[in-house]
Amino acid sequence: MQEFNDRIAVITGGASGLGRAMAERLGQEGMQLMLADVDATALDKTAAALRAAGLTVATQRTDVSRAEDVEALARATLDRYGAVHVVCNNAGVAPLGAVWESTTADWTWGMGVNVWGVIHGVRVFTPILLAQGTDGHIVNTASVAGLISPPGMGVYNVTKHAVVALTESLHHDLTRAKARIRCSVVCPAYFPSGIADSERNRPDELQSAPKTPNQLVMGASMKKAVSSGRLTAADVALQVFRAIEEERFYVITHRAIKAAIEMRMQDILNDRIPTDPMGGR
Repeated sequence: MQEFNDRIAVITGGASGLGRAMAERLGQEGMQLMLADVDATALDKTAAALRAAGLTVATQRTDVSRAEDVEALARATLDRYGAVHVVCNNAGVAPLGAVWESTTADWTWGMGVNVWGVIHGVRVFTPILLAQGTDGHIVNTASVAGLISPPGMGVYNVTKHAVVALTESLHHDLTRAKARIRCSVVCPAYFPSGIADSERNRPDELQSAPKTPNQLVMGASMKKAVSSGRLTAADVALQVFRAIEEERFYVITHRAIKAAIEMRMQDILNDRIPTDPMGGR
């Protein structure tokens, strides 16, 4: 995709972190924005800041786990702009802890946002993009946890592996259909974002039992790792933009993590016990 000026971008999880950074980047490239987020207050503040910077922004409060919300987002986008060209299925949450510590509420919350959010985005927006007959791009935010399986992150790993598989499948289906739509899957490691504080937006009906000591340790560890990331959200957003521009599928933003990805592939190919990507076995 080469033309961005006056094209339309939809970004979920757009109020903070990578979503906001992608909005800033795509807006600076001339795109008009529809931002969606479950946090209406943060969404309004982000939209106001972007408008003050001269960007064209509309908003729609959206719970991506709900099909009807994503369908309403698509209608609002078409009502406002008449078209859509880039869709960033970016909203995400991060339940933590050993697999057996994760409750049904943890799984429901994680799967709802991280997996169903992307499913709904693809299901709703792809037919719109195809019907327009123009160039377009779908960006699905996964994680390096979609390519490796760090300990203490079972729910998150499962959901992000699903996003990678879904996006690979989408690529093959679009290719067979000879579509003008391309897609990318974003697999970052740690960088400063709101993912470590995603509990703030957990629905009341999906609140879990009190955290175990291990879950509290994992939460503190993630906050430290996220805050100390060397790349910024803006750095990651620039890589996402370049991937759209260059029609690149895998967006592995942290090059050093490729050694852990390769180790996992070698474990599979050589019938080995999985290697702990965090440094154990």
